[in-house]
Amino acid sequence: MPPALQDLAWPVTTERLTLRPATASDAEAVWRYRRLPAVAEWMTAVPGALDAWAPQFAEPDRLRVTLVAEHEGVVVGDLMVRVEDAWAQTEVAGDAVATQAELGWAFDPAHHGRGLATEAAARVLGLCFTDLGLRRVTALCFADNTPSWRLMERIGMRREATFRAESLHRSGRWLDSFAYALLREEQAAR
Repeated sequence: MPPALQDLAWPVTTERLTLRPATASDAEAVWRYRRLPAVAEWMTAVPGALDAWAPQFAEPDRLRVTLVAEHEGVVVGDLMVRVEDAWAQTEVAGDAVATQAELGWAFDPAHHGRGLATEAAARVLGLCFTDLGLRRVTALCFADNTPSWRLMERIGMRREATFRAESLHRSGRWLDSFAYALLREEQAAR
């Protein structure tokens, strides 16, 4: 079985960022940008008051899959890396355990336009294939979330599916969504 995210040597750096597992003490920094309308629009849940949201952020299952990206000592974004089993027929199900991951992210709009999200997501994608030994990485978003799917394309992921009116948005509208993916051999060929 591949190593778990928490088994890797942390922190991991890029040219301008430090990536590390999130801790309970990161809750307020993450809350500050996740509650902004431009970010909250696309999140699964809008953070409420900090005192209610901080314990949710600090839940072990959430921290286990969450990384933060720091630029010059400031948290500028967070990324989810959820390692999953691939679908498999019963006879080979053991070979599909922990072979893929779903990525997700949220970044502070105050730091948009500088390539920091691309730098962080590309590094995490690389970690999935090299350090975690995964064979496939996926990411999902609302089709209207243009910055997210453009980021997926910048890091080399390809659109695999468009789901029509598949996701119910808190606005009450049924929105289209996109599924992106990349295989390890596709990453290696780049």
